[in-house]
Amino acid sequence: MTAYVLVHGSHSSGAFWAPIARELALRGHHVVAVDQPWHGTEAHLPTAYQTQDLHALATEPSPLAGIGLDDFERRVTGAVRRAARSAPRGRVVLVGHSMGGCSVSRVANAVPELLAHLVYMSACCFSPGVPSIDAVMATPEAATAIVPAGQVVGVPRELGVLRLNFRSQDPEDLAVFKEMFCADHAEADFLRVLAGLQPDETIDVNDDHAVGETATWGRIPRTYLRFGADRLLPPALQDLMIHLADERTPDNPFRVRDFPTTPHMGPQDPAPVVAALTRLGDRP
Repeated sequence: MTAYVLVHGSHSSGAFWAPIARELALRGHHVVAVDQPWHGTEAHLPTAYQTQDLHALATEPSPLAGIGLDDFERRVTGAVRRAARSAPRGRVVLVGHSMGGCSVSRVANAVPELLAHLVYMSACCFSPGVPSIDAVMATPEAATAIVPAGQVVGVPRELGVLRLNFRSQDPEDLAVFKEMFCADHAEADFLRVLAGLQPDETIDVNDDHAVGETATWGRIPRTYLRFGADRLLPPALQDLMIHLADERTPDNPFRVRDFPTTPHMGPQDPAPVVAALTRLGDRP
């Protein structure tokens, strides 16, 4: 039995992991899918989002304003501490998707002794030269990233959140969202992806630093699940983050598992990811 703690990405929730978590649990593993503050079971859905009052949606306040990576790290560290109490040898496998990689690195700095392995699933893994989301998205490797600049609702710096209307009926909005998250999905599957997302994400996380320290994070074995059809974190950007991390800890490089046709939200069939998570000690 292995204990896994799973961390979701931006605008998402612990429910994102349901297919993977279910399969891991059915194989006898202990699995915790974390909801970050004001996400998932605590999600804030603006009243104007429910009614699709687009004018009001541009200004309605959000409790996510002011939340940052410190809050996310505390939430995940708390889950890791509790999961580790019943885990083999008192250590867990910590897995992050997308922005969830920021929490993986920070938690690895906070409680390295409780972590058996780190997994970045098409996720942020920062280094001193590119320590934040804003910094890494400014690199040449991120130039082809599909970002929803035209779909942002309101003024993020005034709201304190990046607000996206995933219930939009605008064909252009829907086309951008589909390209970002899962361009290869059938329309019905894409709409299910949208239904699992929430409109608000704090913007403070974009500037917050999340660099793993070599003395803590750098000692823990780590794996990168590289998604070759990701349009939000393009493969070139994933490769840059892997390369910079390996430069810092040449004696403990990433084990890279390549999923060449997989988009940002992962494969529709969880089996390949589950197989990778249950064989972390194997070299590619």
